[in-house]
Amino acid sequence: MTTQALETSAAFTAAVTLTPAETEYFDVAFTAITQPCPWPKAYGGDLVAQAAAAAMRSVTDGKTLHSMHGYFLRPADIGAQVRYEVELLRDGRGYSTRQVRGYQHGKPIYVCLANFAAGEPGGTFHAEPPEAVPDPEELPSSATYLAHRTGGTMTDESKAYWSGGRSFDMRHVPGPVYLTIEGRRAPHQAVWIKPFDPLRPVEGLSDPQRDMAALAYVCDYTILEPVLRVLDLPWARPGLITASLDHAMWFHRPGPVDDWLLYVQEAVAADTGRGLGTGRFFTRDRRHLATVAQEGMIRAV
Repeated sequence: MTTQALETSAAFTAAVTLTPAETEYFDVAFTAITQPCPWPKAYGGDLVAQAAAAAMRSVTDGKTLHSMHGYFLRPADIGAQVRYEVELLRDGRGYSTRQVRGYQHGKPIYVCLANFAAGEPGGTFHAEPPEAVPDPEELPSSATYLAHRTGGTMTDESKAYWSGGRSFDMRHVPGPVYLTIEGRRAPHQAVWIKPFDPLRPVEGLSDPQRDMAALAYVCDYTILEPVLRVLDLPWARPGLITASLDHAMWFHRPGPVDDWLLYVQEAVAADTGRGLGTGRFFTRDRRHLATVAQEGMIRAV
């Protein structure tokens, strides 16, 4: 197995390009393909973003996705078709609700509820990002950081994937957690994120919808890293096994995903083999776009 071509955002847009299908269970159906990665099973962000895209394509009256709440039920095979069935639970004047179930090989692997809002006048407030975070141009890319490093369970394939196979350039503050915990073992970090090249159009999605799907896709890569950081568990530690369990996301306001975004993350709790992380996406001009919460299995044997 090989990784996607390096330093392109094509893997993301390929992941969220859905094909309409005949329904088997609910009201609307699509299929999608999980993208290559160097792990035994597919990347969880594929499922989150694909389910978001399926839900958005089922809402045709102009409402905007504002929240998702999902569970990962089974690991997904790489490069295999996932069937997304969408149930139209409610369509009101102000809000609409969808249930999305992802099936692979006839078994459910992911399920979520997605809610949409028409929007109305109201007050405005948003959280502020931390002060004194270095600009992304001052930080090494993953490719630069990993160029002359080896160790742990990292292979040439995983090194290439971390460096350029995830569709987005990622630059860590205070430092990456690939091979060792760079920086303090504190329960928080920030990651600057930007597509390697301009995001391509995605059939069936408007550009703002594609950008929301991009946030849903990229958020899963690093959301558990603050937990790993505080537990002193780098990704390449022998015996480390992680898996996403459940995921929640709130989209507060639209914003293009074509420049650097600051993904501010915090570890909330870790015990009995599970860890909870939260994250917030900010634009360079400090607008708060979205908030994420995810619990994952963290097993260090």
